[in-house]
Amino acid sequence: MGESFVNIGEILQSLRKYKGMSLADLAEDICTVEELTLIEKNKQVPTIDELFRLANKLNVNLSDFFDFTSADSMSYVSAVSGLIKKFKRDRNYQAIYEIVQREKKNPLFNFPSSKQFLHWHEAICLYYLADSNNRNKQSSISMLIEAIELTNPSKKGLTEQEIEIKMSIALIEKDDQCFEKAITLLKEILDDMEKLPSLSDPQVKLRALFGLAQSLTRIEKYDESLKYCEKGIQQCINDEILYLLGEFLYQAGLNYKHIGKIELSRETLNKSLQVFKLQEKENLTKLVEKELEKIPS
Repeated sequence: MGESFVNIGEILQSLRKYKGMSLADLAEDICTVEELTLIEKNKQVPTIDELFRLANKLNVNLSDFFDFTSADSMSYVSAVSGLIKKFKRDRNYQAIYEIVQREKKNPLFNFPSSKQFLHWHEAICLYYLADSNNRNKQSSISMLIEAIELTNPSKKGLTEQEIEIKMSIALIEKDDQCFEKAITLLKEILDDMEKLPSLSDPQVKLRALFGLAQSLTRIEKYDESLKYCEKGIQQCINDEILYLLGEFLYQAGLNYKHIGKIELSRETLNKSLQVFKLQEKENLTKLVEKELEKIPS
């Protein structure tokens, strides 16, 4: 058990009793009573998501679980960053926005890279939370450029976090149907990644490859899109991860259909279907099933 969690159980139990809540009251909709009992006894470590919800129910700040006079302050920054990343995977931009607004006033986020992290995610939220007809793309992109400049005014020799921010710009361009701009940026991003000694998160490259594959399909460059689909599929296999594997297979299946390779399209879409079923992604499963129905037998 990591040092940053040593006192969490005691703090939770103390706050729960102070608020006059039973174990069942606090655990409801968050975890089981048995799990909460183990957490309070420091025999089980809560996930950051669980901790966030427990803090909300107790009406305290997440930071109350961390000792800011020790090195654990960085554990708090990491915990909040991890929670934001989780909500980003779920596309829960409202939750991200609320966290960002709260933490902007927190002195722990005054360090350049931490301030950059919040500025980056605020820009994303302002774009995706706006009504599709009222989105101010340029304002969000300007904020993302400002975020990069907080740590790298020259915008040369980008770090991994700076590359991810640049990728957010590319994905906004893609979502705004500006596919040529997105493709140019994403190809630059792949070059930026090659200059790094390594990537701490290999999923970053997968996101760039998938954004490229999608954008190229949209401008009818199916063969080139297939090239990036294959790179993504191969990386998923090499890294032994399912992340975006189903999506790459689906995109490849669409490309094969467009270039007239019907049997290969059906085969690839079926592989995609198997992955989505394994991941229990119902919406994507239905999407592939509908696409398979369109393919002539």
